[in-house]
Amino acid sequence: MASQREGMTTRRRSDMWDRVKILLLLAIVAVVLVGSRVQPPFVPLDVALREFFSEPIGVIIASLFVLEILRQIHYLFAENSAAYFAFWNDRVIGGWAGLTGRMKPWTRFRIGRFVRWGIYTAIYAYSVMWLVPGIETPVQAIAELPRLLIGVLSSPEFWRVVSILFLVVAQFAMIFWFLSRGGTDILSPEEVKTRFSDVWGQDHVLNSIKENIAFLERPDEIEEKGGYIPGGMLLWGPPGTGKTLIAESIAGETGRPYVFVDPGAFINMFMGVGIIKVKSLYRKLRKLSLRHGGVIVFFDEADSLGSRGAMGAPGGAFGATPAIAERFAAAQGCNGIHYLSSPARRALLGEFQLEDPASDPEEAPRRWRDRIIMGGGMGGGGMGTLQALLTEMNGLTKPRGMSNRVRKLLGMRPKPPPKYRILHIMATNMPNALDPAMLRPGRIDRVYKVGYPSKTGRKETLVGYLNKVSNTLSDEEIEKFAVRSPYATGASIKDMVNEALIIAIRDGRTTITWDDLWRAKALKEVGPPDDAEYVERERHAVAIHEASHAVAAHLLRAHAAIDIATIERRGDVGGFVSSIPEEDRMFEWRSEYEVDLMVSIASLAGERMFFEGDNSAGVGGDMRSATSLAAAMEGVMAMGDTITSFAGTTLGPTGMPTSPVSAILGKRGEEVEARLQRLYQEVWELLDSHRPQVLAVAAALEEKRLISGDEVAEIVGIPHGSLVARRPAGWSSVDPEGRKALTLPFGDESPNGGPNPNGKPEDDGEPSSETPADERPAEETELDPVD
Repeated sequence: MASQREGMTTRRRSDMWDRVKILLLLAIVAVVLVGSRVQPPFVPLDVALREFFSEPIGVIIASLFVLEILRQIHYLFAENSAAYFAFWNDRVIGGWAGLTGRMKPWTRFRIGRFVRWGIYTAIYAYSVMWLVPGIETPVQAIAELPRLLIGVLSSPEFWRVVSILFLVVAQFAMIFWFLSRGGTDILSPEEVKTRFSDVWGQDHVLNSIKENIAFLERPDEIEEKGGYIPGGMLLWGPPGTGKTLIAESIAGETGRPYVFVDPGAFINMFMGVGIIKVKSLYRKLRKLSLRHGGVIVFFDEADSLGSRGAMGAPGGAFGATPAIAERFAAAQGCNGIHYLSSPARRALLGEFQLEDPASDPEEAPRRWRDRIIMGGGMGGGGMGTLQALLTEMNGLTKPRGMSNRVRKLLGMRPKPPPKYRILHIMATNMPNALDPAMLRPGRIDRVYKVGYPSKTGRKETLVGYLNKVSNTLSDEEIEKFAVRSPYATGASIKDMVNEALIIAIRDGRTTITWDDLWRAKALKEVGPPDDAEYVERERHAVAIHEASHAVAAHLLRAHAAIDIATIERRGDVGGFVSSIPEEDRMFEWRSEYEVDLMVSIASLAGERMFFEGDNSAGVGGDMRSATSLAAAMEGVMAMGDTITSFAGTTLGPTGMPTSPVSAILGKRGEEVEARLQRLYQEVWELLDSHRPQVLAVAAALEEKRLISGDEVAEIVGIPHGSLVARRPAGWSSVDPEGRKALTLPFGDESPNGGPNPNGKPEDDGEPSSETPADERPAEETELDPVD
């Protein structure tokens, strides 16, 4: 710093303490060292002074004292003379800075390195000359360096110190070395036998992935044009859909080594072990990449890596994720929610925050408490593990290797780093649990959803596994299985085929039949029944209950077919009837929701019909699910007399939206009750007109305890959905090919009941809903195409 004096710049004046502090320190050191030598009368003060300043340490302290005095004199002149200060500041120091500033940075760095080494050498030489007897010149000190090193290395004291340090360090080194072993499996290209042809039902994913591996096999195609090879992909979706199999097939198709990382490899007891494992893993990956021209590393269950303590945002870019299974209270006594179709269950689960243990995990909406990722600031693998992984995924361009260290030591420019072609593949069924930094481009460049296979994919998967065993299934039966297993994965289909083979072998056969496959499907989807027997009266009552559900579902549901009907006890569930949608659709219509309500209410109507107005508590679950769905139709879906929506209007203690069912029943309770009463009356009339069929289905259930939808159809005697097919109206009246309505719109009441969906009164002269369906004139009207 400088001050202004007479228009010229001088150095800022120093404080008195700054001037004398180093001199005072050197004086104190000299006094202490000289005082330790004084021993009157044998060693007087003057003798001690002469001996001290004749030794190297005394010479050094005296030299430093003189240099500090000269430095302070220099500062004193610079503080009082502007010309003196300008000479040193602008010409001497500034001239040297200008000279070095004209050099290239790399040249200046190399010259500076040699200068520093020269200074270090001079310090060593003069220190040895002063401290070691027999060495009189700096050149002799440098020449005697090997002898001095050998003398130090041959000293017992040196090795004693080295041994102690080695034992202390070796204990920790060996502990961490053992803890960092394992967690990865390396397969050579010859060991990976899986190919794309072994992956069934995920053709749309494989078509996208093939573009990625094309660049891995021919990297010059994109690198020569200034691009880079995508270095990572995320495969996410429900369990069992083939994510691991796809990763193996990628390694098999590319002919690159395949490194499988254990999900729990980075979870350790001691802090820092995970970081060591990450570093060790990427050292292996870089070596394999250079040796084979690329390597594929697969992180299964990548959500175990965790995040850096953040809370997951609701929903996220990936939409719904698997929810925590929780027993639905309505299942007690009778699996009430099971009689609803999948879209109806989805409506209840979404609007009222309920969850179905048998529902599709991908369909189940995620509740707020399930969206929180418990972090605690450490992530999945311990503090620093995730950060180390992120750094390695992105930091593969650093100059590495012993040769580069030698080149740097000699002041030479290091060689450019090689191109490490590492393809990261991560798989998870909880994508929202991943750290956002991991998913950014450059680390994970592509994200693919590996969802449930389509009907074509399920058929292809089933054929692939059936070809490995002896079977008698026809093409029609394979098609039927594909239709009636909408949420089957590759793993579940493989398991069902294997279970069917076990059933066949148990019966003394080696060939799988349709009955074996259907029994295996029922066993895997609903589980084995309890070893419990009903009393005779209760068995008959449960059979009537389930038969009422089954007959109503079979006659009314054109959009779904019965899969199984059973009265076998499973925990608190006395029996159930499950239906399978026969089309992959996104939405369900009002008329179909009302059919679901009628199927749910059928148990109450059936019990009262066949037991003279009496009914069991087992209908409670059915009534709860029916009430909730009717409330959703009335107050959320605009399927009632009003269009007001109660969704999101009620908040819980945490300020998040809760189920609006209470608000709907409070405001629109009479309308909900009226709808349920009307549908109850309709399903009563339906069952009353089909009493023999209900009793026949109940008898079959009492005898076999579990029957298929085909058996129900055979007993009833007509195809499923026949009543709706004979009276098409609304959505069910649309001809998918001609985009034409086959009948007039609903009047005041539809064939299934309910208000006019258009909210308009009928014109005079038009047939009313009381007119029989077969007497109504059929009128075809053009409809706008549906997206």
